[in-house]
Amino acid sequence: MSKQKLTYNEALSELEQILAELENDNALNMDSISDKVKRAAVLLEICKKQLHELDTELEKIMEQID
Repeated sequence: MSKQKLTYNEALSELEQILAELENDNALNMDSISDKVKRAAVLLEICKKQLHELDTELEKIMEQID
């Protein structure tokens, strides 16, 4: 099965959903919390990588303009 690459907005939306679940569900067990935090860490890396790629691309464009 191929991995589908999440867009920045999809990853951010999922992060927001995880945060809302952690804030609003007092009945979460430790395993569930652990899984959600691990997933959030993966999503944060995806966002960070995409932001870095965008920054690099914008720097190249700015250099071409100058």
